Amino acid sequence: MDQSSLAASLTPLAGGWSGQTFVGEVAGERCVVRVYAGDRTGLRGERAHEVDAALLHLVRGLVPVPQVLELRAPDVATDAPALLITSFLPGVRGDLLLPTLDDAGLATLGANMGRLAADLGGMPMLRSGTFVDADLALGDLPGPDGLPEWVAAHEVALSGFTRDELAGLRELAVDAQGTLDVHDRRCLVHGDLNPKNVLVDPGSLVITGLVDWEFAHAGHPFTDLGNLVRFERMPAYVDGLLAAYTERHGGAEHLAEATARAADLWALVDLAARHQSAPDNTVAADAHDLLRAISASRDLRALPGRA
Repeated sequence: MDQSSLAASLTPLAGGWSGQTFVGEVAGERCVVRVYAGDRTGLRGERAHEVDAALLHLVRGLVPVPQVLELRAPDVATDAPALLITSFLPGVRGDLLLPTLDDAGLATLGANMGRLAADLGGMPMLRSGTFVDADLALGDLPGPDGLPEWVAAHEVALSGFTRDELAGLRELAVDAQGTLDVHDRRCLVHGDLNPKNVLVDPGSLVITGLVDWEFAHAGHPFTDLGNLVRFERMPAYVDGLLAAYTERHGGAEHLAEATARAADLWALVDLAARHQSAPDNTVAADAHDLLRAISASRDLRALPGRA
């Protein structure tokens, strides 16, 4: 691939990682270029580009992801960063499409998201861990092993929580850990599965792409489902999602939802704890408000203003 013509065509990708993801063009074909520069390589450090490429190779044909066209290692001599160049996928971002849908459309898209989560949950891994190299070898996940310990490690950063809310959160963490311990299988987890990270055909509502694999790891099979039901609470969407998920994996829908919300407590606590240091981060602010409502009511299904 000609580097000069590619560089000349680069424009920022709307919704992509700021300063890292671009749309390019070579020989009349659009592509997506992810730049791994400086301290913006994510959790995987200098091997991030290799891990991301390996994950796309692993899942291609099983879930809709772009094709890896080229992987470039960083060049120390010229200070050129690593690049991952992939095919350009059609579709509209799911978070932009959701507000335009009626109940029938919400149910259809929810079902497609549920099937996607089920497909990811069916890809087995031997143990939990983070991917550390191009062979997708597993390192240890950061932080404590259990939810009660995870909550304890984040309590100082949960600004604004009352003593009763912290007590409620501790109780929920113990109960949620018991729910999660019933499932000892581990699988591939996207780690950020939500409407913003899927591309959707606006006519058929078929998912055309799952992008942004920066947080992918091996973990609990209900983690991605939990992410999907965290903020998007429209009944038609959630009902379609849970019905499709349980159709593939079995079990009762209410139990799948309860386990998913228990699994999502890990991420929700982490996001809410960031609000103190990043008050302008809207996702952290929403997570903070949601976690407070959940903690006050001792109910993982609670919403702000309805505790």
